[in-house]
This record gives sequence, C-alpha cells and structure tokens, in this order.
Amino acid sequence: MRNGGISRVLSWLAAALVGGVFGIAGTIAHSVTWGPVPIGIIVAAIACGAILIAIRALTHDRGAALAAGLGMVGMLILISGVGPGGSIVVQDSLSGRIWIWVVAGLVLLVVAWPSLSRLPARTVAPEAAPAPDASSSPITEVPGVSPRLSPGERTGDGS
Repeated sequence: MRNGGISRVLSWLAAALVGGVFGIAGTIAHSVTWGPVPIGIIVAAIACGAILIAIRALTHDRGAALAAGLGMVGMLILISGVGPGGSIVVQDSLSGRIWIWVVAGLVLLVVAWPSLSRLPARTVAPEAAPAPDASSSPITEVPGVSPRLSPGERTGDGS
C-alpha cells in the first residue's frame, strides 16, 4: 500500500474515533431539557453536525465523513442498550427516537452532499466595449471588413 493509502486509512480511523467520542457525548447529553426546550438534542446535533462537516471539509473525503458517522452511530447503538444495572442512556421516548434519527440524518446528509470543488466552474462573459455616445462621429469603418468601393472608384472614371 502506498503512503497515500496508509494515510487515508489512518485518517478514517481517526475520524471514526472522533465520531465515536462525539456520538457518546451527544447520546449522553441528548436528554437534557430546559423547561420544554430540548437543549441537549439541539446542542448535541449542532456539535455532531459541525464535526461531520469539519471532517468532510478538511479531508475532502466522503470516506472520512462516513467513518466519523459510523463511529457516532456505532457508539449510539453500543451505549443505548440496557446496562448491567438496568439503566438506559437512550430511553424509549420521543426524545430518544428523535436523537437516533437526527444522528442518522446528519450522517446521511453530510456524506451524500455533493462535492462543491468538483462542480463545473462558472464562466464569466468578457466585458463588452463601452457603447459610443451619440455626440461622437458616425462609424465609417468596420474592423476586419474591407471597405466597399463605389462603381466609379473601381474603374477610376468616377461616373
């Protein structure tokens, strides 16, 4: 395997590790509410979305973003089960279901987003020469076209 391949695999492993850390933090914090406002889901979704976008933007690689997303989803699945003491981190409630779908949707959105660097460049039309104003002299010559001669000028007799 070349150096490029080794560095790519290492970047995927690092992205999966970072995604797993964010997945754990978001999964633990998703149930925090401030009155009726689900602050935990909002902050965790912003954090997870931001790290996915950052990984995708910095590496220019869908594979790294996918690895981070799989790390997030994997840790969510791992710690959302019933623990040895019977506690559940992700309860079977509306907020738990929303959190699971938010994480999956963020990963899908960031990985599936088109690469803007590979879109065709927009061409700009060259600027046209300024239009002559009405007070200038009339056009007597056209560039690239030979002038027409009147019949008298061709033969030289002027009639």
